[in-house]
Amino acid sequence: MISLSKKIKNEPGKNFNGTMKASTRVSIRDKLLIKEVQELESNLPSTCRTYFPNPNELHRLEITITPDEGYWCGGKFKFVIEVPDDYNMVPPKVKCLTRLWHPNINEEGAICLSLLRQSSIDGLGWAPTRRLKDVVWGLNSLFTDLLNFDDPLNNQAADHYLKDKEGFKAKVRDYVQRFARR
Repeated sequence: MISLSKKIKNEPGKNFNGTMKASTRVSIRDKLLIKEVQELESNLPSTCRTYFPNPNELHRLEITITPDEGYWCGGKFKFVIEVPDDYNMVPPKVKCLTRLWHPNINEEGAICLSLLRQSSIDGLGWAPTRRLKDVVWGLNSLFTDLLNFDDPLNNQAADHYLKDKEGFKAKVRDYVQRFARR
């Protein structure tokens, strides 16, 4: 006769006391992401698409933004979002994979967006109440209304815009044609 404790002991993924083994435990991050990903996909801006390279890893996703207005209209820009283990206490890591000429995104893909910072001067940095959808909407807004020429990451692009708007626009178009074609 098999006792209950022996059955639990022999079940894969269970410890002797019946609790889940650490290797099979679902992290808090993953529990949050299950709900957030469902919400995200139903509330995406029309210019954004999500892609999960591995559907079993919700903590790594790619976003494609295809602006339908502004300087970068006609381009297709890819971003990778890595959600760390201590999410939602810390912000996701985001990198732009598409080379572009932008005051808030440098040519190496680093992004200047206050909600991606643990703390920010403007008080709009990351908070545990923020979600992935906020990150996606913020990235999307970098191509329209969140452009910041006063506190740029790419100083050359910001200076170029301030000194020669037509030249800036031409360089943006060139980058879109060379690196971000749809």
